[in-house]
Amino acid sequence: MTEHQEALSNALWRLYNRPNHVIPWAYGGNLPWDDPDFSERMLREHLDESHGAATRNSAERAIQIDWFWQILQLQPGYRLLDVTCGPGLYAVPLAQRGVFVTGVDFAPAALRYARELATNGGVADKCTFVQQDVRALDVAGQLFDAAMLIYGQLAVMTVAEAQQLLTTIASALKPGGVLVLELLNPDFVDRKNRSWWFTDETGLWGKSPFLHLGERFWLEEEQLSAERFHILHLETGRMDEIILIDQVYNPERMVLLLRHAGFDEVAVLSDAAGLPLYDAREWIYYTAVKPL
Repeated sequence: MTEHQEALSNALWRLYNRPNHVIPWAYGGNLPWDDPDFSERMLREHLDESHGAATRNSAERAIQIDWFWQILQLQPGYRLLDVTCGPGLYAVPLAQRGVFVTGVDFAPAALRYARELATNGGVADKCTFVQQDVRALDVAGQLFDAAMLIYGQLAVMTVAEAQQLLTTIASALKPGGVLVLELLNPDFVDRKNRSWWFTDETGLWGKSPFLHLGERFWLEEEQLSAERFHILHLETGRMDEIILIDQVYNPERMVLLLRHAGFDEVAVLSDAAGLPLYDAREWIYYTAVKPL
C-alpha cells in the first residue's frame, strides 16, 4: 500500500468510526479564521457578489450603512468600533462619511484587504484595523461613540464568551454610546438533523480536489446548531474535521445578556428592522445604549 492509499484508508476508517454526536467547540473555536490560507479563501467568499454566505452584496450593504448611520446616531468625527469587521466593507464606507473606525477581526487576509480598501478610498487616516480574536477583545484606554457586531457573529462563541464580549464592548463605549447587534431569529434556525456531501476542484476548503461530508445536529438543551465537516483532500488523503457552532438566542435571553453587560434602553427590532433585505424575516437587530 502506498503512503497515499494508507492515508485515504485511515481517513475512511475515521469516518466510519466517527461518534454519532458532537461536542460543541471541541477544538476551541469554529472556523480557522487566522490560518493564512483559509483566510485568503474566505476573503474570496466575502467579495463574491453572487451569494450572501459570508457578507451581503453591495446593494444591501448600502441600505444597511444608511440605517447604521441613523440608528447609531453617528456624526463626522465620532469614533466607531466595528467588531468582526472582516474586509472593511462596512467600516470604510462609514469612514468615508467622516467617522473614525477601529475594526477588529481575526483574519489576516481580510484585514489586509480592509487596509487597502481604506487607502484606495482615501480614508486610511480614519481607519485602524487590528488582528485580534474578539473573544479576548482588548480596547483598553479607548472610548467609542458607537459599536457594531453584525451578521450573527456573536453566535459562533460560547454563551460565556458572548457575555464577556458584550461587557467589554459596553465598557469601551462612552456614556450614551449605542451598540447595534445582528442575530438570527430563532424561529428560522434549522433544527433538523441531516447530512450532505459534495466534491469540488477548489473552494473554501482547499486549493485542490476535495470531498466535503457534512452533518448537522440540533442540541435542544443547549439551544444550538452544530455542523461537523469532514474534508477529505483527495490528492494527499489528509482529512480535516471542523465543527461549526451557531448558538441560538431568543430575544428575552439576549436582552438579559445585554442588560447584564451594562446596557439599558435595549430594543428588539424584528424582521431586520424593516429593512428591504432579501432575508429580512430571518434576522433580528438589537440596539442597546450605555447609561449616561
